[in-house]
Amino acid sequence: MGGGAAEGMGGGAAGTGAGGAAEAAAGRKGGGAGAEGVRAEGVRVEGVRVEGASPPVAAVLQRARAALEAPRPAAAPRPLPFVGRVGAWAVGGLRRLRASTGFLGETVLMGLAVVPQPRRLRLADLMRHLDEAGLRAFPLAILLGTLIGVILAFQSSIPMRQFGAEIFIPPLVGISLIRELGPLIAAIIVAGRTGSAYAAELGTMTVNEEVDALRIMGVDPVSMLVLPRLAAALLVMPVLALLVNLTGLFGMGVVMGTLGFPAALVLNQLSEWLTLGSLLGGLFKAAVFGLVIAGIGCRAGLGAGRGPRAVGDAATQAVVGGIVATVVLDGLFAVLFYRLGW
Repeated sequence: MGGGAAEGMGGGAAGTGAGGAAEAAAGRKGGGAGAEGVRAEGVRVEGVRVEGASPPVAAVLQRARAALEAPRPAAAPRPLPFVGRVGAWAVGGLRRLRASTGFLGETVLMGLAVVPQPRRLRLADLMRHLDEAGLRAFPLAILLGTLIGVILAFQSSIPMRQFGAEIFIPPLVGISLIRELGPLIAAIIVAGRTGSAYAAELGTMTVNEEVDALRIMGVDPVSMLVLPRLAAALLVMPVLALLVNLTGLFGMGVVMGTLGFPAALVLNQLSEWLTLGSLLGGLFKAAVFGLVIAGIGCRAGLGAGRGPRAVGDAATQAVVGGIVATVVLDGLFAVLFYRLGW
């Protein structure tokens, strides 16, 4: 009996010891899993070696380690102060000025080289650009010129009637058209149609690396792409300005007819007040405007970036830059002609 009791007590102790060992092992395992869970939850796994983790815990730790090893996004740049923004704007402006000056110098040199050898200018490209910039713009020039003439005549008749000077409406409208409005309207047409088209076309070629391919093949992009466009704009602008002048005078004549003035009287007034110098001055300004607008469009296209918005930005720069440059040049010409008594 004593032996049986001893055996029972020994068996119970053994059972208790086995159960305690199992519980301790489970506790250690649970504690380790809990520690791993805490580490995974806190995402602090650097320098910690975990062994014997269950598959779910190991998967969580693996994802946490991958997240820690992944490159972190760069912090957003802090906005520059006012002085820094002004400096950045000034530096960017100087860089653009340097690039534009280099483009202008290269264009002038290539143009001077083409003058003694006109065959270097691609005639097929020149004719194509003359058609696109000139003939296709004729309907718009006729429409705008006629409307400008009608508007000027009607607006001038109101104050002129108060002084009984309606007979001076033809010279007023004629001088305004020939010296100022004709070249300006033609310049706006060319800037909106031709300048933006040049910038978009050359910008697309720049984005597609076609311009770089021309340079690699030893072909100068200025000679092949820029000079035909400049020559076309130089030739087209005086014609468009003259067309705007003629249609504007026609619209003014229609208004004068409705006011009761015969066509012979209107023509007599125009021949008396309009001079050949005024006409030539307006055509000269138109040619300069066309050259500048085409140059700005080509420069914007060749200087386009590589992003998806590059072509659109180049076209916008061409239109805005062409119109602003036209107005500035027109002001300079007005002062110059006044000083010269022209």
